[in-house]
Amino acid sequence: MKTKLSIVSNSAVLLLFLFLFLPIKNANSATCLWISSYHKGYEWNDGIGKGIAEALAGKCEIKYFYMDTKRNPDPGFGREMGQKAFLLMQSLKPDVVIASDDNSSRYFVKPYLKNSSIPVVFCGVNWSVDEYGYPYTNSTGMVEVAPIIPLLKEIKRTINKSSNGLYLSSDVPTEHKDFSRFKTRFAKEGITVDSKFVLTMDGWKKGYLKGQKYDFLILGNNAGIINWDKKEAADFAFEHANKLTVTNYEWMMPYTMMAKTKLPYEQGEWAGNVAMEVLAGMSITQIPIVPNRRWNLYANPTLLKKAGIKLPQDFLISAIKVQP
Repeated sequence: MKTKLSIVSNSAVLLLFLFLFLPIKNANSATCLWISSYHKGYEWNDGIGKGIAEALAGKCEIKYFYMDTKRNPDPGFGREMGQKAFLLMQSLKPDVVIASDDNSSRYFVKPYLKNSSIPVVFCGVNWSVDEYGYPYTNSTGMVEVAPIIPLLKEIKRTINKSSNGLYLSSDVPTEHKDFSRFKTRFAKEGITVDSKFVLTMDGWKKGYLKGQKYDFLILGNNAGIINWDKKEAADFAFEHANKLTVTNYEWMMPYTMMAKTKLPYEQGEWAGNVAMEVLAGMSITQIPIVPNRRWNLYANPTLLKKAGIKLPQDFLISAIKVQP
C-alpha cells in the first residue's frame, strides 16, 4: 500500500500513559471544530460523529460544519464549502480541528491549514495520504483502508469459480478510488473486476442485473444515488439475487449476502481521543498516522438461502445476521 504510515508498535500505550499525566485544558474553554466532508444523516458520517462526540463528551465543546460533498460532488461546490469552513474556523478560533473523509482534506485542510499553527486531526482519508501531502507539521490522522484481501479470501472460500466480478456503486470520487484498489488487488490473483457507476435508482437496478452475469458482485456505496429507496432496493435484490454479493458497508447489507466492514465509529473515536491528547499538551508531531484496525462480519441469511449459496461455517457463526 502506498500510504505512508508511521506505525509504532507500542505507541498507543505510550500515548495513553502520557495522556493520563498531562493536564487537560479546561473543558469550558476548549473548542473542537469538526469539519465533515458529508451531510448529517449519512450513515458513515453519523458513525464518525458518534465516535467524536463520545470521545470528547464533557471535555471539549464541539462545533460542526457539514460540507455536504457526497450529495454535491462538483469540485466548484467543494472549493466553496472549503472556504466557508475556513471562514468559520477563523471566527471560532478552535483549539483543535478534526477533518473527516477526503474532501475536507482536499478542499479545506490542504489549501488553508497546511503547516499552520492550528492542530489538525484527520480521519477517513481513503487508502493513501499522498494526494494531500500529509503529514504536515500540524497534523496527524487515521487512514481508512477497506479489508479487500480478507474479502477476497472469503469470496474464494464461498464460490468455486471466482474469475470475474462487477463493482456496482454510486458515481462519486471516493468510490472510483475504492474500485481502483479492488481492481488492482484482485488482478494480482488473476481475477478481473469491471465497474458500473450510477447516479439513479434505475441505473443501480440495471447494474445489479448486469452483476448476475459475473461470478460475484461487489456492492459499493449507495450514497450519491439521488433517488435511493431502501425498500425498493431490498425487494429488487431479493427477486434477482442469484450470484454472491459482497460489500464493505454495513448499511448495504439488506441488499448483500456477506460483508467485512470498516467501522466509522473507530475513525471518530480515534480522532476524538487524539484531540484530547493535543488539548492535554502533547505535540501533534509525536502522534503517528495509523490505519484503521477493526472490522465487523455480516451475513444476510435470507438472500443466501434464496440464491442457494452457503458461506463457510466459521464465517457464518461469527457474523452479525441481517435481514432485508
